[in-house]
Amino acid sequence: MSGWDSGAIQSAPLGLAAVVRGGDEGQQQQQPATYVDALNQFRQFLRTHQSEDQATFPYRDELKANYNEGQYYLSVNLNDLHSFSEELHTRLIDRPSEYLPIFESAAKEVAQQVVGEDPNQVSGHEIQVQLRNYPRITPVRQLAADHVGTLVTIRGIVVSASRPRIKATNLTLMCRNCKSTRTLACGTGFGGARMPRTCEANLASSGVNAGAGAEIAKCPLDPFMILADHSSYVDQQRLKLQELPEHVPTGELPRHLSLALERYLVGSVKPGTRVAVVGVYTTYEAIGSSGAAGGADKEGKAAGGSEAGIRIPYLRVVGIEQENEASDVMLGRYNTEDEEELRELSQEANLYDKITGSICPAIFDSEDTRNIKQSIACQLFGGSRKQLPDGMRLRGDINVLLLGDPSVAKSQFLKFASQVAPIGVYTSGKGSSAAGLTASVIRDPSSGEFHLEGGALVLADGGLVCIDEFDKMRDQDRVAIHEAMEQQTISIAKAGITTILNSRTSVLAAANPIFGRYDDLRSPTENIDFQTTILSRFDLIFIVRDVQDRKRDMDLAGHVIRMHRDKDVAVKLIQDESGMVDIRQLRRYVAFARRTCHPRLSEEAAELLKNQYVKFRATITKNTGAAAATSIPITVRQLEAIVRIAEARARMELKDEATTDHVSEAIRLFQVSTYRAATTGVSEGGIVGTAKWDEMLKRAERELLNRLGMGMSISTAHLVNFLSDRGIEKLVARKTLDTMVQRGMFKYKKQQKLVERILP
Repeated sequence: MSGWDSGAIQSAPLGLAAVVRGGDEGQQQQQPATYVDALNQFRQFLRTHQSEDQATFPYRDELKANYNEGQYYLSVNLNDLHSFSEELHTRLIDRPSEYLPIFESAAKEVAQQVVGEDPNQVSGHEIQVQLRNYPRITPVRQLAADHVGTLVTIRGIVVSASRPRIKATNLTLMCRNCKSTRTLACGTGFGGARMPRTCEANLASSGVNAGAGAEIAKCPLDPFMILADHSSYVDQQRLKLQELPEHVPTGELPRHLSLALERYLVGSVKPGTRVAVVGVYTTYEAIGSSGAAGGADKEGKAAGGSEAGIRIPYLRVVGIEQENEASDVMLGRYNTEDEEELRELSQEANLYDKITGSICPAIFDSEDTRNIKQSIACQLFGGSRKQLPDGMRLRGDINVLLLGDPSVAKSQFLKFASQVAPIGVYTSGKGSSAAGLTASVIRDPSSGEFHLEGGALVLADGGLVCIDEFDKMRDQDRVAIHEAMEQQTISIAKAGITTILNSRTSVLAAANPIFGRYDDLRSPTENIDFQTTILSRFDLIFIVRDVQDRKRDMDLAGHVIRMHRDKDVAVKLIQDESGMVDIRQLRRYVAFARRTCHPRLSEEAAELLKNQYVKFRATITKNTGAAAATSIPITVRQLEAIVRIAEARARMELKDEATTDHVSEAIRLFQVSTYRAATTGVSEGGIVGTAKWDEMLKRAERELLNRLGMGMSISTAHLVNFLSDRGIEKLVARKTLDTMVQRGMFKYKKQQKLVERILP
C-alpha cells in the first residue's frame, strides 16, 4: 500500500537509536533502543494484522472508522498480540506502564496514516488503546504486592459508580512574579501532581525594564498559579468492584477494589453489572499519611518530601467487558464436545425426572416435595423475555413462594437453588432492608459526592435471589421489591440522582403463616399475612403442610435416621439408581439452555391455555362468590405465569416451541400450587355462596348465642369443635365467629385463643 513507508522507523545499534520520520534527518531524536524496537513492533502489528480469513485488516479499519466518528480509541485483542510476538506480549503484561504509552503512540501514528490527514492537524488527538481477552483471571482475594505494576484481569460486580469528573493530565503553571510558565505532568489513575514551591527563573536579565545587568526581584515561595485554559484534561470515573458472591468463603465479608476509568471507558458500565476488567494493579497514597492527600501514582514520586507511608491499591482500567447471562466469560467457554454432550443430555427421555430428582436429593420424596422440586427446576431455566414493538418488556423469570409450617425443608430448597443457579444470591428477610435488596445512595467521604450502590436484586441481575423468612420483613421493605419482581427494574430518585437499574432476576421466597403454623380453621387469606399486590407477583405459591399421618411419619422418620446413621447409606439414598444430573453439570446445562434456547408457544398450546384460564376464572367465581376478592388472586398475571412455566419446560429440553404437553404440565403445577392455595377451605363442600351456606351461618349463630352466656369466655378451638359436633362446617363456624365479633356481639381475648360474649 502506498504511503506506508513514509513513516518508517529504523533502529540504530544499541546505545544510539534514531527515529526518522518522513525521511527528515533534522528531526532525529535520541531514544533508547528498547523504545524504538517496541514502537516499531507495535506499528507493524497494527498495520499487518489480518482477520482469520485474511480478507481485512481489522485494526486499520477500526482506527479509521473510530477516527471518522470522533472516537479516538482502539480495542486490541491480547490473543492477537500474543500470536504476533510472544515477547512483546510478555513485556506489555509485565511492564504496562512503560509499554502502553508506546502502544498508544504507535496507534496514533497508524491512525494518521490510514486517515490520510496532515499529522500536524491530528496531533492533538491521542488514541486510547483498550485491551481485552487477557486469559489469566486473578481472583480479587489473590491480588498481592507481587502484582503491583503488572497487568491483571479480575472479575466482579460493579456495586457503585461515581459521577464522571475531569482530571488534568498536564497543568500549565505561571509564576505570579516573573510571569514565566512551565508544564507539569500529572500522574495517571488516581495519581496527582505536587505543585512546585519555588520558581526556577529567579534571576533573569531584563534590559527593557531595568537596564542591562539588572535583576528581577527573587520569586517568593508558592508563586505559581494554574492556567486552566492552557491545561489538558481527560474524563475520569471511579467504580467500586465487589468480588463475585460465589467466590466469597462462608462467614467472610466480600472484598472490594476501586477502579479508575479514563477517557472513553467512562460511563461504560453501571452498578449491578458483572464485568471482566483488564487493568494495571497500582497504588495511591492514603489520606492522612505523609504527603498530600490523594498522593501520587506508583509510577511517580510520592507526594510530599517525607516517607510515602501506607499505600492503597486500586486498578487503573485499560479494558472492561460486560458479562451477562449469555456471556461466554461467565458461563464458561463451550467447545464442540461440550455442546454435543449437553445436547445429548437434552435428548434423554426422562430428562425432566432426572433434573427434578437432582434438586435437593437428600430431602424426603413425597408428592408435595416433588411438586416443589419441579417448580424450582422450571424456575432455574425460566421463560423467554419479550420486547414488544412499543418498547414494553415482558419478563421471563419465574417467582416462587413457599409458604408453610416450620421444619418442611423450605430453607434447604432455597440454599440448594442459590448454589445451582449460574448467578445466585441468598439472603434472609429479617436481616435485609429495602436499600439492601434494591439500591442505596451513598455519600463519598473523600469527595462529598453521592453515588449508587446496588443491593441483592441488582447484583443478581440475570440470576436467582433466594429470600428466606420472607414474612419477617417489614412491610415497607417488602413493598420496595414490587417493581423489581414484575417490571424487573429499580427506580431511584434520591439526592439528585434519578436513574433506573436492571433487576432481571427470579425470586424464590420462603415464609411461615401468620400464626407460625397453618391453621385449618382459617381461610388462606387469614393464614397468609401478605397483601394481594405482592402475592400476584408470584407465579407459583405452594402451601406446604406438616400433616400428621402415621404412615408418612414412619417413612419420614426412617429416612432421616438413615441419613444420620450411616454415611454410605446417605450417599446411596442421594445417588438414585435411575441416575441424576451432577450439580456442576446441571449448572452448566442451565446456563447453556438460557443462552441458546428462547421458546415460544405453539398455536395449539396457546388455544389450550386460553380455554383453561377461562375455566379457572369461572370456577373461582362460582365456588367463592364474594369471597374471591379476599383470596389469592387469579388474574392475567397468573395466565402469564403459566406461559412462562410452559416455556421453561420447553427450554429444559432445548426446544424452540412449547407444545401442548408442556402447557399441560404447566397447568398441573399451577393447579397444585397457586390454584390450590386460592381455593383451599373457601370452596370446601362447594357450598359457599349457596342457600345452604346462608342456612348454616344462621344456624351457627343460634348455636353460639345458646352456648355462650353474657360475659362468659371460652376457648375458640373448643367452641369450633362444639359446632362441628353439631354438623356445622369448621369454616362456617370460624366465619360466623368472626362476623359476630365485627358486629360487636363477641370479642377475642389473648390473640383470639379465647372469645367472650359482650354484655349489652
